[in-house]
Amino acid sequence: MPNHLQGQTSPYLLQHADNPVDWYPWCEEAFEKARREDKPIFLSIGYSTCHWCHVMAHESFEDREVADLLNQGFVSIKVDREERPDIDSLYMAVCQAFTGSGGWPTTLFLTPDQKPFFAGTYFPKDSQRGMPGMLHLLPVILQAWREDRDRLLAPADQVIALLREDKPSTAQRPDDKLLLKALSLWRASYDAVWGGFGSAPKFPMGHNLWCLLTCGEKLEDPTALTMAEKTLEHLYQGGIFDHIGGGFSRYSTDRQFLIPHFEKMLYDNALLMLAYCKAYSLTQRELYKEVALQTADYVLRELTLPSGAFASAQDADSQGQEGSYYAFRPEEILQVLGEKDGEIFNQCYHISPQGNFEGKSIPTLIPGDTSAERCVDFLPKLRAYRRQRYPLHRDDKVLTGWNGLMIAAMAWLYRVTGQVLYLKAAQRAWQYLEQHHRQGDDLFASSLDGNPGPKGFLEDYAFLSLGLVTLYEVTLEQGYLDQAQAFCRKVQADFADRERGGFYLTAKDSDPLLIRPKETADGAIPSGNTTMAYVLVRLAHLTRDEAWTQAAQQQLSFLAGQAASYPTAYPMYLLALLEHAYPPEEVTVTAKTARDLPQQPWPFPLDAVVTFHDAPTDLHPLVNDQTTYAVCRGSTCLPLTNHYPH
Repeated sequence: MPNHLQGQTSPYLLQHADNPVDWYPWCEEAFEKARREDKPIFLSIGYSTCHWCHVMAHESFEDREVADLLNQGFVSIKVDREERPDIDSLYMAVCQAFTGSGGWPTTLFLTPDQKPFFAGTYFPKDSQRGMPGMLHLLPVILQAWREDRDRLLAPADQVIALLREDKPSTAQRPDDKLLLKALSLWRASYDAVWGGFGSAPKFPMGHNLWCLLTCGEKLEDPTALTMAEKTLEHLYQGGIFDHIGGGFSRYSTDRQFLIPHFEKMLYDNALLMLAYCKAYSLTQRELYKEVALQTADYVLRELTLPSGAFASAQDADSQGQEGSYYAFRPEEILQVLGEKDGEIFNQCYHISPQGNFEGKSIPTLIPGDTSAERCVDFLPKLRAYRRQRYPLHRDDKVLTGWNGLMIAAMAWLYRVTGQVLYLKAAQRAWQYLEQHHRQGDDLFASSLDGNPGPKGFLEDYAFLSLGLVTLYEVTLEQGYLDQAQAFCRKVQADFADRERGGFYLTAKDSDPLLIRPKETADGAIPSGNTTMAYVLVRLAHLTRDEAWTQAAQQQLSFLAGQAASYPTAYPMYLLALLEHAYPPEEVTVTAKTARDLPQQPWPFPLDAVVTFHDAPTDLHPLVNDQTTYAVCRGSTCLPLTNHYPH
């Protein structure tokens, strides 16, 4: 019999629709069944491209013995963390409180009123290496539920009380001390040999690098630039970058960025594109532009749906093995490219008989020629071979927030290259979201095949507003700016915490959870709160509207208190603080007609506030009857000129 996941809008849930486990989505029907039958809830949270989620599914959720235990004693709920970040945020915090760590799959046991009393991550089917297996754990939980419930549930109230603990408002006046403290912490954890921060595993964290580049620019700190640039170089050289197909994997399992965890996420590639565009704009070094272009071309080729929207992710696994899609033996390359060209490729990318990954080789430039220009013509043939050799699952779910980040990245890439196809890609994605994810000023968080999922969360409004502001900045089309402002007003009305400051993850009319989550720190992806700070500062600059200036200052002050103890956990907030404390250059372009607007790539700084007048006025006249630039830097306005003053 099919379970209750048929017809869901999450590919992850649909992957489990034929399991023998009688799964429910998160819904009142499941909790009512648990109350009626006096059963505990078994809650499993993951996502469709998660390797260990696949492992647990194959071992346990496709296994009849485990399924029988779950179906007889529990009500089982499956949640896609990408589609329901509110549930994931709450119960990941629970898992960390119980165990001291977290990850996916996240496994929890709840009462019918949603209270958690046991949590963990991956559990094998059978107990091994000190880890309890599902066949052992489920009967133990069920026996305690029936015979010693008070003792079993005792931790639940303690954890909930801890998570509900009211923290007093810690709003502070933001200043440069936060920036200097963050730089000091980054220096302390910086890996001067291989780039990045800390030891393995290493996450690319594009917003960290964007922040460091901006610190180097605004604070004139060469060490910040060095840390960012060396990391960007090693990210490209290592196996975390796909040298055949382009794009970055989710994280590196080692210090060298050599062996990745192979799933590719839309958000990582968007954030890294922004960082590489920023690096190119500051240094004019062609490598950075080339990596951004290769990453964008991967997104257009592999993650762009026929509708123009961007899919969420590509899987790590093929044929049941992680990474086999990306690894090669030398003789394979020779067979595809021929003896001469194959030898060149193998030498350039270190494809060797001994291999660097389970007896095979992941192409890498460690150490080697960072441009690898001599192998460019070989890549289409290798891409085609790889695609027909092993298939990769793609999560076709369209997430509003992640699409907003990629819209911003594509717009910036257009801004620094002048290549219109990237602008068109950003605009097509917005057109899809406008048609399928927007209802007035309300957003849906996701869709699958055009069918909308749950209501939008804070990050959906924040990330999409960032994308729309960026589209406005590269086109000067007022409609983008107007819609971004409408979404930000919606956030102020429906997500604001009016007592303590900041914004909740869920709107005030969302389905209630035990706790209304509020995330402030950035993780692998920026938080909605820090991104709102950045967007509000940009809106204040672009509109010169006092209401946005006040809103930006309030959010900056709220987050200053949150970030005080560990500011490197708030890079997107630090970017907002830099934008606020060191206002960007303002450029007013006046021309006879819109056709005289300078062509991309514009000569202005990437963060410049650009306005355009297509008819001269007394305030914005023409000089010598030609296109005229009025430039203000800090508190100084330069003389009107027909040539942008570098």
